[in-house]
Formats: sequence, structure tokens, C-alpha cells
Amino acid sequence: MLVISTSDKGGTGRSVTTCNVAYRRALLGDDVCYLDFDFGSPTSGAIFGIEGAAHGTDKGGLHQYLQGELVEPHRIDVWAEGNPRTLGARPSGAGRLVLFPGDGGGGEFNMNGDVVERCAKLLMRLQEEFDICLMDLSAGRSHAAEMVLTTTARPEVQRMGVRWLVFHRWTRQHVAAASGLVYGSRGLIDVGKNRGHLESDLLDQIRFVRTAVVAPDSPETMGLRATQEAWLRKVNEDLNDRAIDLRLGRSTVIATVPLDPVLQWREQLITDQDIYDDVANAATVEAFRKLAEDLDDNEAWTRL
Repeated sequence: MLVISTSDKGGTGRSVTTCNVAYRRALLGDDVCYLDFDFGSPTSGAIFGIEGAAHGTDKGGLHQYLQGELVEPHRIDVWAEGNPRTLGARPSGAGRLVLFPGDGGGGEFNMNGDVVERCAKLLMRLQEEFDICLMDLSAGRSHAAEMVLTTTARPEVQRMGVRWLVFHRWTRQHVAAASGLVYGSRGLIDVGKNRGHLESDLLDQIRFVRTAVVAPDSPETMGLRATQEAWLRKVNEDLNDRAIDLRLGRSTVIATVPLDPVLQWREQLITDQDIYDDVANAATVEAFRKLAEDLDDNEAWTRL
């Protein structure tokens, strides 16, 4: 299965959440690959604790491969090359976790038929090798998104099983931006239809992920004054109403990730040891684990 992560804005937690979900899925025993298609800012290596690819690779990454400069893109065994202090030791029974990094100093590039063909061939090869492929796209209406929409319209790629995760923070601006990215002019639905997708199929494949959410009854709100708590509840209610109006209501949301101080200070993998040490929130890790399980759970993707 191919799971594509995107967002309209930067700073949504898209990359750090997707890396943590890939990590959690590998812990469940599946072979997982992570494709860093954020060509302007390929930083997944830093999140996985791979110093040599913290901002892309100089060994021939996805950027060069898609432009026909390489026969195969560079790949990194995260368990072998990741920082053990960041990653923890590979547990018995864990699946493979492989990163295909972007190129350091790369950037967006125009799509053409050859690029789409190379993208499709790569995905078809990887489906034979991995249980789940997670792809992290550049934010916004990017060339990368257009390329992937064109590639995934091909029947052989659709047969892999394709799903989209659209990330947004729990604010008015981010809710509106995420809605526009999916439903607006030149959004995923609009461009997808022009590239050969059926609108109904795309709607079935797209779900939203809310990040950095502070729930009114969460431990993070303890100590608020009564007036602050009442204000927060009102803001949360207004956000829920706005999300429903913009078609981001509960029936389209597959995960809600609580605000976590660790991820505000440093984008990283959160291990079980971080929970035991009381550094990170257990609820955040539970959200990652649940989303990792739900990636290919048809029932979880059924609209309520």
C-alpha cells in the first residue's frame, strides 16, 4: 500500500508524524519504506537520527533519480544507520525500516512523462519489497503533488492501494488551508480529476490528520483559570463547527494527534523509553500507534 502525506502549510507536523507512524508500523513487524518527496526541504533523515542525511543526501537521492540521473535512488537502512539514542535498539520481530532520502540542495522541478514513468516504476518495485510505502510530499500545491496525482491515476499503481493523509494544525487558518488544498481550485480533487482520477475514488482515499491538538479536558489544560478554560472550550466548539462547514468533520478525520512538548522543541521519533522517562506524552504515542495500525484498515477508512 502507498500512503501519501501532504499539507497546505508547513509546520503542521506532517513529516514528524509520518516518520513516527513509519517507525511504529515497523515495530508492528511490517517492512516499511519512507519516500522523502519534500524536494525543497528533505529533512526526514534528521527525524530518523541519520546525521549524514539530515537535510537530504549527497549520494544520489530521489530528486536525481526522478530526473533520470540515476538508475536507482540511494536507500538508507534506518535501523542500521540511525542514531541509537534517537531510535532505540531494533526490537526482536520488528520489520525493516528503509529511508529513500531527497537530495541535499534540491528543489521543486517540472513534471514530464519520463518523470511520471520513473515514479511509477519505483513504486511498483517497492510494493514487491515492502508492506507499506509512506511518501512525504512538499507542502501546498506543488509539482510533487501534481506528479504523484498523475502517477497514482495509473491503474497498475491504483492496484497497490493508495491513500492520502492531509495534515493540519487545529487552528482556523490551518483548517481553512487544508480544506482548500483538498476541495479548492487546483486542489487535490481538482487536479486529480484532470489527471484521470474519479472524484468519488479520491474522496474515499483522502483523510485528514489533526495535529498539535489541545483538548479542553486534557492534562495540558490543568491549572487554567476558569475564564481561560471557558474560552478554550468555546474556541474548540467554533473550530469543530468550522471544520464541519469546510468538510473536515469527524467523518473525514482518521487521526487526532495531541500537542506534545517534545515535538514542539525538537522534531524526532518518540520511543517507548521517552514515555517511561516521562519526557513525552503517552497519548501522542498512542495516536501514532493507532494511525500506523489504521493505514490499511478498511473499516477505519469508512466514512462515518
